[in-house]
Amino acid sequence: MRKKEELNSIIEICPVRNVIARFGNKWALLVVLVISEHEVVRFNELCRLIPDVSSRVLSGTLKTLEADGLLSRTVYPTVPPKVEYQLTETGRSLVPLIAQLTEWAQTNMKKIVEHRKEFEAQEEA
Repeated sequence: MRKKEELNSIIEICPVRNVIARFGNKWALLVVLVISEHEVVRFNELCRLIPDVSSRVLSGTLKTLEADGLLSRTVYPTVPPKVEYQLTETGRSLVPLIAQLTEWAQTNMKKIVEHRKEFEAQEEA
């Protein structure tokens, strides 16, 4: 399920780029945080908790996180099938780092927005 541009690239052999590239999807970190807050979450519950994401994108994000071993997927043999997601130990170990990144973003967002406006004004001049 890798993108063509990732094949035979430096991303495959560089651990940092390899892992960080998987979070290029803007939803991955949010999904990890939401699941961490609820421990065990069903797909439709995730859709309600993250209303901006489409079902297709959420499904792809969950598959990527599962492929990386950050979450586990449990399917129960019921009709309709019941599917639950929860973070693995590796996924849980990521949560404090996401929290730090979130705190950094909240602390610095005002400055960043100001710099963006200044930059855009200089570009227009």
